[in-house]
Amino acid sequence: MSQIFEIRELRKEYGGLLALDLPELDVASGDLVSLVGRNGSGKSTLLRMLAFLEKPSSGLLNYLGGPEPRREVTLLLQNPYLLKCSVFDNVTLGLCLRGDRENLPARYAEAMRAAGFADPQAMASRYSSQLSGGERQRISLASRIILKPRVLLLDEPTAHVDAASERMILDTVRACLGQGTTVICATHDRQLFSDFPTVREVELRRV
Repeated sequence: MSQIFEIRELRKEYGGLLALDLPELDVASGDLVSLVGRNGSGKSTLLRMLAFLEKPSSGLLNYLGGPEPRREVTLLLQNPYLLKCSVFDNVTLGLCLRGDRENLPARYAEAMRAAGFADPQAMASRYSSQLSGGERQRISLASRIILKPRVLLLDEPTAHVDAASERMILDTVRACLGQGTTVICATHDRQLFSDFPTVREVELRRV
């Protein structure tokens, strides 16, 4: 598999305080990488840099996937924000912002099924205030899947959901990996991917 991220001596500081110090990490296309470590070890900081939402203070961070990384890499935050509009509009928002409105209903349905919703149309007109925590998380995941990213970044995706929603989220991760998507996930749970055939665990330490 081809390499998609190359990291060397990556450091991030906030106000002179060191938040992340990662000597080396190579990620290949199609990898599942589990970022583990105590609170404050820099897991979320690393994900934001991998998503090009923040710049490193020093070091090397190379994306080798393609010329438009912001269109190929997407991040699902730990507490994702849903707009006060319908589920359909939330899921398809990213495509609309890109000016890509072709066949939205079919693409919405595909993404929702991938996120574990058996009847996407039954959810389409519901509003975020009517959703459970697990539904909100999976709808946010569907809004990333619909973009067909090469790299899916997940920040504690199962931290605040019940067991049934966790299984659905993990099934979605399996499906993404099966399609060749690279998945990098920050988690406090070292056993989260214990049933997956291949996972690379990367431990970040507090600095």
